[in-house]
Amino acid sequence: MTIKTTLIDVDDLAALPVDAVLIVDCRFELMAPGTGARDPGKGERDYLEGHIPGAVYASLDTDLSDLSRQSEGLGRHPLPLELAFSRTLARWGWRPDLQVVCYDAASGSLAAARLWWLLRLVGVHKVAVLDGGYPTWVAAGLPVEAGEVTRAPAQVSLHFDRSLYLTDHASLREDPARLLLDARAAPRYRGEVEPIDRVGGHVPGAFNRPFSENLAADGRFKPAAALREEFLALLGMHTPGDVVHMCGSGVTACHNLLAMEYAGLTGSRLYAPSWSGWVSDAARPVAKGDLPG
Repeated sequence: MTIKTTLIDVDDLAALPVDAVLIVDCRFELMAPGTGARDPGKGERDYLEGHIPGAVYASLDTDLSDLSRQSEGLGRHPLPLELAFSRTLARWGWRPDLQVVCYDAASGSLAAARLWWLLRLVGVHKVAVLDGGYPTWVAAGLPVEAGEVTRAPAQVSLHFDRSLYLTDHASLREDPARLLLDARAAPRYRGEVEPIDRVGGHVPGAFNRPFSENLAADGRFKPAAALREEFLALLGMHTPGDVVHMCGSGVTACHNLLAMEYAGLTGSRLYAPSWSGWVSDAARPVAKGDLPG
């Protein structure tokens, strides 16, 4: 069995032996369509109505984040604590020999990319995101099942590699070699609109790389060679290790991390609090417009 460490397609997932894979449904909808109201339970409702057979469910709010830490200036989706994330993996029955596959809806595999990155953060590399997400599975005519899946629990105790992310706001701009890439849509980056956070704009010096630019028209990732060319054009004289990714709350930035790894550009990091953490202190500078401030 070929180990997948970034993306996996539907055919390869369907061919995996059921006892060799842990499938995690990460569907999550921040806002209810057409309402502007928060609806964090929709993803789980959709999961219960139908999902890839054997998949467990991961909530962005409760499994992949710790919302109780928002007041600490860590953004809207603070990282979970090591112990809590280990307990989540234990509940799912994760074992080191399993290939993990995480998937999302058609919105770009955002929460799935977050889980992919969290697993790499604890040293798990046998993890891949289903390219195209749940819609590609359904479109292929493959079976689905309804209801909650429970797996035999495991013993898990893992620790974060703290070299892979930043939480210290003050140090964010201290290194002149650092290249900060913001994954939000261009209007939010420019400060023209801000539907969620206290103020619009971007961290001075940050460049914009909307995560949507990683995807082709069919919702799947662009070829690795195309992504490599696009990111290298952004990097210029910088190395992948100089890159720090951010977004609104540290979720969509993981999409750019995944895209770079898929393109063979390894070693970039995450500014976990992202924009929502940056603007938690009104004294921090805010830039607006197209060019880095």
